[in-house]
Amino acid sequence: LPTDILGVSIFDQRVQNFHFHPGPIFTNILLADEINRASPRTQSALLEAMAESQVSIDGVNHPLDALFFVIATQNPIEFHGTYPLPEAQMDRFAMRFHLGYVEAEQEVAILSEQTHSHPLDALAPCVTRDDVVALRHQVADVRISEELKQYIVALIRATREAPGVLNGASPRASLALMKASQALALFEGMQFVTPDHVKEIAAPVLTHRLMLDSQARFGGATAAGVVEQVLRA
Repeated sequence: LPTDILGVSIFDQRVQNFHFHPGPIFTNILLADEINRASPRTQSALLEAMAESQVSIDGVNHPLDALFFVIATQNPIEFHGTYPLPEAQMDRFAMRFHLGYVEAEQEVAILSEQTHSHPLDALAPCVTRDDVVALRHQVADVRISEELKQYIVALIRATREAPGVLNGASPRASLALMKASQALALFEGMQFVTPDHVKEIAAPVLTHRLMLDSQARFGGATAAGVVEQVLRA
């Protein structure tokens, strides 16, 4: 239920007032495992949190932590008991990656690592809260030219006009692509964004936001193919 995630207001008879009990959404990193197994009503409970970093319960706004963000996993939609995520929620995820299966050598390493204990037992924090805040500031300081901003907008607008696309990328996608490009540039030790950064990160940022019409899907078209065509144009 949504209240299991957001929290609930419980009436306290001693003080004759409602007391809010926050749910697990009040955290820094929310991991929603197999999110598409949750009901549409439960999925929609995350919309406000992901868009506005707050939760509204009984007419009261409860702000979330400044570092709040959501990581989710999902099963293929053909699996039993899954519900497709609504377009509005998909648009709120900055990126989507298809992990697939690991290589054989990596799978053997997984077995070896868990022969006598679990790797989580030795897991330790690698960054502090202050480190994350500092990284966010560094990403924001990465320079991006007006020409590249125009290039990003042109890419986004091209997805809306591409053949077979029912819903193209939104302005939220433009922001996500710009910020992801800045983060990639910082990761590579650069102080400015290049067109190659935008092209490299475009598919993970855009593919989950595009909805193709039935004719395009039946013809074998994919969102990844649309992004590739837009980048080549």
